[in-house]
Amino acid sequence: PKKLMHQPALIGGYMKDAPSFGWELEPGQIQHNWNTLVQKVQNHIHSANFGYRTALRQETITWFNAFARFADPHTLEYTLGGETKRITAERIVIACGGRPTYPNVEGAQELCITSDDFFSLDHAPGKTLVVGASYVALECAGLMAELGMDVTVMVRSIPLRGFDQDMAYRVCNYMEEHGVKFMWQTVPTRFTHLECGRTCVHYRHSPPNQPATEGTEGFDTVLLATGRTPNTTKLQLERAGVTMDPATKKIPCTNEQTNVPHIYCIGDALLGVPELTPTAIRAGQLLARRIFGASEELMDYRNVATTVFTPLEYGIIGMAEDDAMEQYGGDNIECFHSFFYPLEWKISEPREGQECYLKMITHKADKNRLLGFHYMGPNAGEVTDGWGLAFKLGATKADVEATIGIHPTTAEEVNLLHVTKSSMKTPHKGSC
Repeated sequence: PKKLMHQPALIGGYMKDAPSFGWELEPGQIQHNWNTLVQKVQNHIHSANFGYRTALRQETITWFNAFARFADPHTLEYTLGGETKRITAERIVIACGGRPTYPNVEGAQELCITSDDFFSLDHAPGKTLVVGASYVALECAGLMAELGMDVTVMVRSIPLRGFDQDMAYRVCNYMEEHGVKFMWQTVPTRFTHLECGRTCVHYRHSPPNQPATEGTEGFDTVLLATGRTPNTTKLQLERAGVTMDPATKKIPCTNEQTNVPHIYCIGDALLGVPELTPTAIRAGQLLARRIFGASEELMDYRNVATTVFTPLEYGIIGMAEDDAMEQYGGDNIECFHSFFYPLEWKISEPREGQECYLKMITHKADKNRLLGFHYMGPNAGEVTDGWGLAFKLGATKADVEATIGIHPTTAEEVNLLHVTKSSMKTPHKGSC
């Protein structure tokens, strides 16, 4: 649903540019209806779920709408219609996914919502605090801001942990320029209910090398986006002898196979892999083929392309710049980078300090083989997806330069990259 919620946010941005392209819009003429959006999104979700159930029946696959738990290594228990039943299997695949995590803060579960609630919220969020700086947190904050809401993001430490930090802060800076407020080095300490119906957030601000301060502020909605926990703790894995990592509650595997040879795991419950739907789907396909002898191909979790759907989208493949420097050494990598303006921005209202940014990290000692791709600009998902193939094939910077881009697009900026950080030349593009 997040992509469907992201689209109206983009449309809201287009409307701000519309007068520059000849559209004559009266002030207040166009308004957004939150309930219409949520209803449309929920209708799509219900339709998709119905389609999945129909497809399962067509493939003669039996589906039980119940939560299962292990009784022994080959047996699962589940409750359906008030009756506890059992089913046995030669092989079992765990694909239980995860759910948003509530922090251990007074009032969190009673007064706050998570991303699972957000996409079906039956009223406009209004003034909203987003707790956390994960990609889900920033995506939700960005789309609400583009729909005209008052949004604040509370960040304990760093944004987009696990992503390139140079890019993460660029994403946040762009959001700040578009009205999203950030409370850095701040954590909630308590949530209380106000008579006016709002939630009072009690918080502690702890800036580096300064005394911590306490504060409060009221919000219509508090959205918790502080991480997800896999749905493994109620599976009673110990009955099957399956090992679970105590810190993450995830299941360690080798090629999706747990320590119990006939029990497998895919998706968000699997330790050490990207928590991405396409990754889980592909891993499941390959696992099924291996189990039934159709193939021996293993899942490759390296260099999986993904995108953060913030107001200015961020597409990623491969290594963060700091990680590449740590692994290969600063003298052995090169970073090609560029600021650029999409053509469609050239005639809209001035966008001071709102340039897009692109960088590509290469391994100099290996013919400048591609190590990392980072694109912050419009249509990042569409731009980034195709370059995933280049990484899979071990492409070099010379291969990128030999590829002719489509003009005029933002995607062609990748083919035109030539300024390196080591050259100390400006990455801001001129007229030629």
